[in-house]
Formats: sequence, structure tokens, C-alpha cells
Amino acid sequence: MSIPTKDNAYDSIHQRLSHRQHVILDGAIGSEIVRRGARWRQHGMRTDPDMVQAVHEDYIKAGADVITTNTFQLTRRTYLNLFQNLEHMRRIGAPGLESQATALVAKAVLLARQAREKTAGDRPIAVAGSISPLNHCFRPDISPAPAEALREHAESAELLANAGVDLILLETMNTIGEAEAALQAAKRASLPVWVSFALAPGGKSILSGEPIADGARALESLGCDAILLNCAPPDDTATGLEELGKICNLPFGAYAHIGRYDPPSWKFDFHPQFVDTDAWPPERYAACVEKWRQMGAAIIGGCCGTTPAHIKAVKDALQ
Repeated sequence: MSIPTKDNAYDSIHQRLSHRQHVILDGAIGSEIVRRGARWRQHGMRTDPDMVQAVHEDYIKAGADVITTNTFQLTRRTYLNLFQNLEHMRRIGAPGLESQATALVAKAVLLARQAREKTAGDRPIAVAGSISPLNHCFRPDISPAPAEALREHAESAELLANAGVDLILLETMNTIGEAEAALQAAKRASLPVWVSFALAPGGKSILSGEPIADGARALESLGCDAILLNCAPPDDTATGLEELGKICNLPFGAYAHIGRYDPPSWKFDFHPQFVDTDAWPPERYAACVEKWRQMGAAIIGGCCGTTPAHIKAVKDALQ
């Protein structure tokens, strides 16, 4: 059996995009792990690593061409933000907390690569290293200064590259400034970089209120490889794609979330307090995706709340 390797996995993805063929991204990792019964503590990788790997495997079986590492919001800052400062963390924090993110990033990449080796066969599946905003992904008002963002995102990109990802996926970027800094940092790893913006309600702008067109132009000028939209409902995502399609000269696409955010968890099934329009079974999601493809989207997947069943429906619809 021929095992896809880092040397050729992204080449196949790039070739397909250059020929205007679609590429299927996986669906949610975090909400899917929780849905299966894992505790989110330590991203589930200390208590339930087999489950994390199984999620990756199920997305490959469902038809994903790109699987994403379970590293969203997995940085030193994520832990440090829970304390007054580093000295306070060292004083009262659990042993090893300071280096825990580094160890878990390596573990996350290993689990994704093992899933590929076990499941992909001769399909060239690419592993995307996920990097999120340094602070809360729904709070553009607390986005860090560019110098901070550049330094810390460079650290994350280096960790992911050294662990063996095929590309970097900057997800849910909520300001143009942090997206620019993260892209510049990620490019230092000498890997392809995709950037995805979170959308404001209605889908006509980035969550910060900045125009999607401004964000796309800024990223194109810095050498981004693809631009996506994510972490918004499907209807908002369609509106955003319409805006993006008017000006984007790069491969572009989207992956929407479904359900509702009920901190600290994501409610991804139908709940009595939600109206019928909040229910997004796989078939309904796939029907939306067909329209996105007609709008020019080349890279399509799922965000929070989506499952392998949604990605299989996407695969079937696009075929």
C-alpha cells in the first residue's frame, strides 16, 4: 500500500485547485469529540487520544481531502490567560502547565498523521495545522498588537511544521491585522498557508466589521494560498462567499458552523428552545454547499457542530 507522505500530499491538493476542481475539508473536531462523550480538558488528547484519532479517520472515510489538527486555541497564551502572569502560573499551576501546549500540539499532529496512515490508502490526504486567534475568536476587540501576534503565531507555526503538517490553516481570524501578522508568521515555516475569516452577523463583513474585500486583498498581497470563511451560520456564509467571489483571485471556499454556542459548549443537535431553522441535518447542509460551489467555492468543509455524516453528504453532493 502506498502511504501519502508530507512530500506529496499537498501537491495533489494544489493540483486540483489549479484545475478548478473542488477540495473537501473535514468537519468539526472539538465539538465532535465532545459529542462522542470526551471531556474537552486538554483537548481530549490526554484522556481520549483514540477518540481524537477516530474522528480524523471518520472524516477521511467520509471523503475529506484535508484533515485538520486538533490544535484550535492550543497555545501557551491559552493557559497563561488563566493566570495573573507567568510567575503566578508557576506558583499555583499544575506541574508542566507551562510546556503543556507544546506537548499537545505534537500529539495532535501525530494523531492526525496516524489516522492518515491507517485510513487513507493511496488517497493523498493533507494534514492542515490549525492556528486560531490568540485571544477569543469571537472578540476582535481584544485582538493582540501586531508584534505580539507575529511572535506568538510564528511559534505555533514552527511547532506544527516541525511535527509534520502539510499546510497551515489560520482559522476564524477576526481582524485583518491579526490575519496579516499570522500569515507572515506562518510563511516562515515554508509551508502553504490558508487563511479563514470569521464573519459578522449577516455575512457582509469580517467579525471586526472590516470589509471582506479589504481582507482578501491584504492576504493576496502577502502570498496567501487560499482564502476561506468559517464559524458563521450557512446563510451568512453564503452572503460572505458572494462578497468574496467578486474580488478574490485565489482559490477560496468556506466551512460553516451549525447549531448554537452555549458556553462553554456547542449545541449541535436540535433543541426545543431553537426554531426549526436552526436544525441542519447533513442533507440540508449539503444542499447549501452545492450552491456555494456554484458561486465559485473550491474548498468546502464544515465548522463547529458538523460531523462526518455532514462531510459525507458534502462529498456525495459535489460528486
